[in-house]
Amino acid sequence: MTVEAPAASGVARLPLRLTLNGQLVEIEIATNELLLDVVRDRLALTGTKRSCDVQVCGACTMLLDGRPVSSCCTLALEADGRAIETIEGMAGPDGLHPIQQAFIDNVAVQCGFCTPGFVLTTKALLADNPRPMRAEIEHALTGNLCRCTGYWNILSAVEDAAGRMAEDDGEGRGARDDG
Repeated sequence: MTVEAPAASGVARLPLRLTLNGQLVEIEIATNELLLDVVRDRLALTGTKRSCDVQVCGACTMLLDGRPVSSCCTLALEADGRAIETIEGMAGPDGLHPIQQAFIDNVAVQCGFCTPGFVLTTKALLADNPRPMRAEIEHALTGNLCRCTGYWNILSAVEDAAGRMAEDDGEGRGARDDG
């Protein structure tokens, strides 16, 4: 997919080439554009949310080469030649990812604003540690804030997702853990 640049703004522009949710994207960006703005405003993937703009809430979390990043404080240039995954890239042709389904089944979603960040952070955690202890889950999620759920259901959802993904392939990696 190639995206045309908006009208010139006086800021230097550069080409950006990245893989977004498995699809090659080429777009011209301003050198000061944030990853969040490029993905939400220019590429129309609005699942990632803008909230604090100072890297403390996790609503803007995306995976950059499989690692969670705060896209509100990440220059789009940092993604050049790399892979980005947003919440829109989680579900597959067979339905929701096991993490997404665990969040639904454990009532870990209320308003849903923070959910994409929690789900993506969980995906990164389980890729590194398929069977985390509760304390490890709590530590991994410290960069994500929820103002609705009280966290208990979120922690239960992560534990449930770990179990589901371990059952998927019998080795703890999860059959859909292809991030």
